[in-house]
Amino acid sequence: MNNFEHTHSAHCESGVMSAMLRHHGLNLSEPMIFGLSSAMTFAYLPFLKLGGLPLIAYRNMPKSIIKNIQKNLKIKMALETFRSVEKGEKRLDELLEEGKIVGAQTSVYWLEYFPEEMRFHFNAHNLIVYGKNEDGSYKISDPVFEETQVCSAKSLNKARFVKGVMAPKGLLYYPTEVPHNIDLKPIIAKNIKKTAKRMLKTPVPIEGLRAIKYLAKNIRKLAKQDKRYAKLFLGNIVRMQEEIGTGGAGFRYIYAAFLKEASELFGADTTLSEASKMMLSVGDEWRDFALMIAKSIKPKKEINFNAIADKLVSIAESEAQVYKKMLEFQGK
Repeated sequence: MNNFEHTHSAHCESGVMSAMLRHHGLNLSEPMIFGLSSAMTFAYLPFLKLGGLPLIAYRNMPKSIIKNIQKNLKIKMALETFRSVEKGEKRLDELLEEGKIVGAQTSVYWLEYFPEEMRFHFNAHNLIVYGKNEDGSYKISDPVFEETQVCSAKSLNKARFVKGVMAPKGLLYYPTEVPHNIDLKPIIAKNIKKTAKRMLKTPVPIEGLRAIKYLAKNIRKLAKQDKRYAKLFLGNIVRMQEEIGTGGAGFRYIYAAFLKEASELFGADTTLSEASKMMLSVGDEWRDFALMIAKSIKPKKEINFNAIADKLVSIAESEAQVYKKMLEFQGK
């Protein structure tokens, strides 16, 4: 028995890393994990399709939280992928027999404990496997559920080895060495500035604030396209925002919590405290944006594409103010 403690989290990858490190004696909150890994961003990738529609991301690419936390906190971790289901299952069983808890990348669609209405083809969902039952099923700590789950070997294998965009390839990961005395202040300061600069100054139009405005520009163009496609396009924005991970608003709320926690570590720093409040307001704006789209794509409803695009541009401007405030932070 490894005495693992399940925790319900806002987002899968940051939740898994927080629970995993806490199990190994490094108690960092999910918002702190999210902030220290510089995970928040915005990306609009029209050339990368999910279900025939462009990928829109509100955080860095899958595995970036794992890898950046590993790098920034000097944690030694093993990440293993496999060419066959048999080898992947055998390795998982070996690790569990050693008493380890193991992170795994999976597809939401094939996890049998997900209600059918919540299943969709997203291949970068993270969870922890912390044991195996006598009947061959696995004990699962899935951060998006309040309680632990049970998953058959057949279902978990299918979820781990699904094909397609962001295919997991059976990915398993676990810490091999975790430092406990870490000076978080310089790491926090570095990653706050990194996040702000990336959002404000990324030269490519597919990431950062430029990407938000690029998406707004393409929304305006929908007025001249097939109405059915236009509604699918807008619906996909809401789905990417509200269903995959925690979505645009959710990630902004997590980052606001990180800024608040960081403020307290720096002696109630007023710059970070103010930035946190501003980011909370930005999260509210993203929620309003999602509601605006949801209402606009109802049957027999005329869509005001310019109004939706204007709202998105307004959000970009609000986010810009937060990142400018973050750059004022002296890190002392």
